[in-house]
Amino acid sequence: MWLETIKDFFLIAGRIVTIFPLMLIVGLFMGKRSLGELPVFDFLVILSLGSVVGADIAEPDISHVHIAIAIVLIGLLQRIVSILAIKSRKFGKLISFEPTIVIHQGNLLVNNLKKVRYSIDNILQMLREKDVFHLPDVDLAILEANGKLTVYKKGPKSVPTLEDLGVVKRQIDLSYPLIVEGILYNETLAYIKKDVLWLKSQLQARGVCQDDIFYASVDDKGIIYISDKTTLNPPPMRH
Repeated sequence: MWLETIKDFFLIAGRIVTIFPLMLIVGLFMGKRSLGELPVFDFLVILSLGSVVGADIAEPDISHVHIAIAIVLIGLLQRIVSILAIKSRKFGKLISFEPTIVIHQGNLLVNNLKKVRYSIDNILQMLREKDVFHLPDVDLAILEANGKLTVYKKGPKSVPTLEDLGVVKRQIDLSYPLIVEGILYNETLAYIKKDVLWLKSQLQARGVCQDDIFYASVDDKGIIYISDKTTLNPPPMRH
């Protein structure tokens, strides 16, 4: 019995270890555009987990123990690969894509477009999504590893910053969750150096009860925002 289980364990481990390099090659061959925002290896992990779980649902004869072993091994493999990618830049490059420059000083780099298998129409569409409608306005455009396009416009076409305009922007205070669905976050009170008595006095001044609060947040100045559970009639939306 135990020998059979150990045999099955190594059989499943062998399948995972042998199938992942093939899937990685296929994933890299598919290119950036097929993967959206997911890194290649993470995409394969999700795909594999989905396949394993799907097999468990579709094939009742498959042992649940085997499915559990496969899921654990995939999770461990993902963790090990992630650690290796962080520790070794060379290894990280092998399982992912390098950023690719596709536009330089208003000129499309044809060879780079061919390497990543993107058409001009693809790039023009991505430029329009960045509110760029004139190719010469682009100083540099980089196709990132996640398939997104980073655009650096030429000086006269770039959006002026507040520093360029000489405007000093008022610092906006951060807000922190204080009450969520009637449950008090004591760690938030501790962070802003307040106590429950202070909160009760604030709620009494607003005429609300903690149990009636759907969401409440507090900023660094101790100002509380409250959204209660009463349903307001939203304005009509038409299209």
